[in-house]
Amino acid sequence: MFREVLIQAFAALRRHKLRSFLTMLGIIWGIAAVALLLAYGKGMRTVVVAAFDAFGKGAVICWPAQTSEQAGGQRAGKRVVFEKEDVEMIEQEATLVKTVCMETVRWLPISYGDRMAQTAIRGVCPEYGEMRNEVPSQGRWISAEDAVERRRVVFLGNRLREKLFSGRPAVGESVRISGVRFTVIGTMDIKIQTTSYFNSDDECAWIPYSSAGDIWNTRYASVLVFEPIAPQFEKESMNQVRAAIAKRQRFSASDERAIMMFGREQFRPIIDGITIGLQALFAFVGALTLGIGGVGVMNIMLVSVDERIREIGLRRALGARRWHIKAQFISEALCLTLLGGILGMGLAYTLSAAIGNLPFYGPLYQDTSGKGDIHLVISFSTVAWSTLILVLVGLLSGMVPALRASRLDPVEALRYE
Repeated sequence: MFREVLIQAFAALRRHKLRSFLTMLGIIWGIAAVALLLAYGKGMRTVVVAAFDAFGKGAVICWPAQTSEQAGGQRAGKRVVFEKEDVEMIEQEATLVKTVCMETVRWLPISYGDRMAQTAIRGVCPEYGEMRNEVPSQGRWISAEDAVERRRVVFLGNRLREKLFSGRPAVGESVRISGVRFTVIGTMDIKIQTTSYFNSDDECAWIPYSSAGDIWNTRYASVLVFEPIAPQFEKESMNQVRAAIAKRQRFSASDERAIMMFGREQFRPIIDGITIGLQALFAFVGALTLGIGGVGVMNIMLVSVDERIREIGLRRALGARRWHIKAQFISEALCLTLLGGILGMGLAYTLSAAIGNLPFYGPLYQDTSGKGDIHLVISFSTVAWSTLILVLVGLLSGMVPALRASRLDPVEALRYE
């Protein structure tokens, strides 16, 4: 029975080929718009989340501040400092902390030959590279041996490397930091990130914390950087770190103003809310465009009902029930929308391949590699959502004409001229 309904639906559409094709044009463009907008929304979310994650897989930054509560006989307003003993206390007390590192920063001149730049020189531990996602494109990151032996080695951000070396290889060359010679052991590719502190990573230079002591006083760290054992434990690990430092420096563990902390996970809901909201907006706009094509299908199907009133009356007189008539017109509407949808998806694939990448972060970071651009990829999920919207539009477009046709009185329909 279903097969016969489909055969009759295709036969009815073939009788008016031009009208059917023109009706499908609205569906073709509508489904192409849905697919492309969904692909754009997904591509934008991928780029934004990647730029957010570039800060580090789970790094939390702690800034020393002043106490705001009195505890243990200590006055409020006491200045908090970060020392090596604080790191040792955190390693003993904070069970939810995977790695912790002191970081010291100074803005100093770094030069190579007659080229010089004034930038943030950051003294860090070897584990810092993994925490902050500092991936070398050439050479290597700071090793444990570099830290233990106080080697004068430096790792350069991409823009800083360009300022000092232009296009020449930098690994193995010597630079001077505040007049002290350091050997370049590695450089970083362009790092597209939406969050940073002190300075953009692309502009910075990193040296071992122990070697930084050869240039400036490193007894007190500028910040502490730590990583929880898992992202979901970020808040609890923050409390443990604060409690460990409070225990050693004798201030209240509940005093959140004593240490200011920036955790990546606490801002993830904001990033997700913005990107998912934009994806929903794009899908809604695409669905509206497809809905306009659905209105065109509904209009043509209503015209078809008026043209086939006697045919409907004849079928009813020969024993066809109302649901047979409904199925006939709904199947015709679905055939129009699904055929238009197949052609529309083909158009979407063609356009996405022709457009390729759309600039997003690339121009801002002067990146030509394309990793900061939006990639229009028609994924399986995009096809699935587009198909679901298409079927809904087809059903809604065919329902009104189908109901009208099924409610016709057979006797009156047979008399219709």
